[in-house]
Amino acid sequence: MIADVLTVISDALYSYILIALLILTGMYFFIRTRALPLRQFREAIRVVMEPPLIRGELSSFRALMVSTASRVGVGNIAGVGTAMALGGAGSVFWMWVIATLGGASAFIESTLAQIYKKRSGHDHSYGGPAYYILVALKQNWLATLFAIVLIVTYMGGFNLLASFNVTDAFMAFDWTQSFPYTKWVIGGVLAVAMAGSIFGGTRRLTAITGVLVPIMALIYLAVSVLVVIINYQAIPSMFNAIFSEAFDFQAIFGGFSGSAMMYGIKRGLYSNEAGVGSAPNAAASASVSHPVKQGLVQMLSVFIDTIIICTLTAFVILSTGVPLGDELKGAPLVQAAMSTSLGSFAAYFVPFALLLFGFTTLVGNFYYAEVNFRFLLRKWQTPRWTLVILRIVASVLVLAGALMRFEIAWNLGDILMGLMALINLPVIVILGNIAIRCAKDYEEQRRRGEDPVFKAANIDITDKLDYWQ
Repeated sequence: MIADVLTVISDALYSYILIALLILTGMYFFIRTRALPLRQFREAIRVVMEPPLIRGELSSFRALMVSTASRVGVGNIAGVGTAMALGGAGSVFWMWVIATLGGASAFIESTLAQIYKKRSGHDHSYGGPAYYILVALKQNWLATLFAIVLIVTYMGGFNLLASFNVTDAFMAFDWTQSFPYTKWVIGGVLAVAMAGSIFGGTRRLTAITGVLVPIMALIYLAVSVLVVIINYQAIPSMFNAIFSEAFDFQAIFGGFSGSAMMYGIKRGLYSNEAGVGSAPNAAASASVSHPVKQGLVQMLSVFIDTIIICTLTAFVILSTGVPLGDELKGAPLVQAAMSTSLGSFAAYFVPFALLLFGFTTLVGNFYYAEVNFRFLLRKWQTPRWTLVILRIVASVLVLAGALMRFEIAWNLGDILMGLMALINLPVIVILGNIAIRCAKDYEEQRRRGEDPVFKAANIDITDKLDYWQ
């Protein structure tokens, strides 16, 4: 009954409200920034390798790895596998669309997070949507609501889902199904590993993600490319299926809730999170000379996540010819596809990849939750005992996620993510002009051959800021 109710809510949210809001917001910023995700792509690559402005602070790359840890995770394997199984090959095209448009939204929200970031007692920077809602819009109730929804979404819904997907991949082994406590064991291991990481604080979290994310992404990409090369003869038919099914408008408008467009946008949003309001929490922590630098870097994260990693997962499924449908979905579908080319190696590789992806997702998600928890308790300077309780609850939720059902896990994550987007997207539309003026300031300085340095007064910001005076 719970699964059925969540399905109805999720379908209504994504069929009528969120799809239109996401696409219209992405198109609006894509046009207003004059196709910035395409124009400034090379600049984003250049900026990401810059050292931090202040020695010892977080670099753009480290902040990128935190956001990528959350973005590049179970969504790239299990999420794509779910979209392909339920929406077909055409869902890949709509993932590309939402990523291209979403890159512009990601740039706006992350640039805003940098402009309105706060200075901690240890002279580190932090921030996110809750802070730019509070400072720029002067809406404390809305900032508080967003922080609460984000905590419930990332520490609750998304971490429950990440734990479920890792466990689900291991359940493909015969020996796990004969052992009645498999889910408890896998969930327990993830919970203990999570606790060991998050009790070290946010600086340890950024150190862990900075090492694990590049390693796991490169290994997964290498194996995926190998599978596609082995099945190179299927590449033409693969592209034909993607484009023909993407534009099957009779299927889309005849039953939108189960169409390639809906699943492509749903899973694309879950994977790259553009416009949802999550990545700005990481973007605000970077030490840069100009807010636009981190906006460009976070835009790059969307490209890495969807255009590269999600696409390769889809190519693996389509090139191997594994049948799509309700029989196999999520991680087991990816596992079955890889097994056709790599044999028994795939049976172990996919769960191992999901374990790494899932772990970094859990850690990255908790980083966002802790930043917003600190926002809620900012007047009391966040007593240490409250953080201990938060971290214990987060670890227990990871164990609980391993025991969930497929429909409940996915629909709960989708609904909570949708609620975040419903708050953040209208906010960044209202504040978007500030980020766009900031982008023009950056581009003017680059045209003069300068390393851009930002001053709030240059774009007529009168709010009292911790930085950029």
